[in-house]
Amino acid sequence: MSNSQTREMSAILHAKGLGKQVISGERRLDILSSLDLEVFPGESVAILGSSGAGKSTLLGLLAGLDIPTSGELDLFGQSLKDLDEDGRAGLRAGRVGFVFQNFQLLPTLTALENVLLPLELLPGSDHQIRGREWLTRVGLGERMNHLPKQLSGGEQQRVAVARAFVTAPELVFADEPTGNLDRGTGGKVIDLLFELNREAGTTLVLVTHDHHLARRCDRCLKLDAGHLAVLHRDEVEA
Repeated sequence: MSNSQTREMSAILHAKGLGKQVISGERRLDILSSLDLEVFPGESVAILGSSGAGKSTLLGLLAGLDIPTSGELDLFGQSLKDLDEDGRAGLRAGRVGFVFQNFQLLPTLTALENVLLPLELLPGSDHQIRGREWLTRVGLGERMNHLPKQLSGGEQQRVAVARAFVTAPELVFADEPTGNLDRGTGGKVIDLLFELNREAGTTLVLVTHDHHLARRCDRCLKLDAGHLAVLHRDEVEA
């Protein structure tokens, strides 16, 4: 999606002056400082940064999983500061999907039951059908009744991808989605993630330290010293 096309739309996600500070002993640590970001419908945005730069903290704030110390954040045109934890969860329900580095599958639930979890709060009688269809789409049609411990790392991440897309979300957040996978397996998972994202027209916000992965996104930003900066293509390819 071109920059001109995205600017004709309203931002699906808008952060202004976002800050996050924590107290460590007697010191205040500034993790994020006066950070601005707009993300538009249908685009894919990579946020690069070294380990410890605050990428996961930023993703948690953008998704409303955590609250900022300062600044404002709008998601789907709704100010998150006006919502409590239940209100933020209600805003995300059916509209936001997640793919995490450590998969975040419940160990006592089967692959299918894990995929069905985001559908529990949504109306409809076709949840089982949708869950089975998505597991089949990610190549796990024969593994639906397996527990996470019976699946390889790549298979667990594919379950997580199916879970992220099963609600037909408008926005997917991915936090180091290949961090616990070898390069070959990770490459296959990323191919799948971008394929499904493209087919569904979903907005994707991905945090990673992997430049190869970031290059596949429409836009790349770098998080450094609590601030975001635009990365040009030659800088990402370095």
